[in-house]
Amino acid sequence: MASVAELKAAIDAALQQIGDGQAAVQAASEKLAEAQQTLAGALEGSGHSTVDAAQASLSQAAQELEECLAATLAAVEQAQLYVSTL
Repeated sequence: MASVAELKAAIDAALQQIGDGQAAVQAASEKLAEAQQTLAGALEGSGHSTVDAAQASLSQAAQELEECLAATLAAVEQAQLYVSTL
């Protein structure tokens, strides 16, 4: 069994990895928002159903990225709570 110090170090490493992942998700979210704006500008006035479907898919992707960030925040909170009990 790992010592408390080893366990804390492993959790700290995992939290750093989560932070890196959160930064990547945030960057992806920003790029996605830029893509939505570009697509909206390029296709403004188009009444084609595929344009609406593309915009809806991008909106869904943006929502799922936000849900991902929320889930990682919850994971961090739980991990930090656990560390505080050690």
